[in-house]
Amino acid sequence: MQLFNIIFERLPMVWFLLGLLFNSLALYLGIESSLFFVYLIVGWGCCAYGLAIYFLQKLERPKQSQATKLSPNFISAGATTMMPSPASQREPQAAARDRSDDQEPVAT
Repeated sequence: MQLFNIIFERLPMVWFLLGLLFNSLALYLGIESSLFFVYLIVGWGCCAYGLAIYFLQKLERPKQSQATKLSPNFISAGATTMMPSPASQREPQAAARDRSDDQEPVAT
């Protein structure tokens, strides 16, 4: 349902742009046209409706405190990813074994 959220979040912009198109059509036709005032009124109505939806969505959206906001540089490793602990936090024997495995045997 994420698609519907994306569409409904941008709906005010669509109404506002539709209003701008109606206004530009009215200005293109000129005041001599019989539909000039109709297009102008519909255009201003669409613009006002788009702005009203935008501000109502802003009021409806819950405010998020600064303490709960994530940093823009935050990258989640995911809930199912298990990261290995550093050697300093493991048992000393396991850390020593890992170090001895890394060394190549010396030929005599």
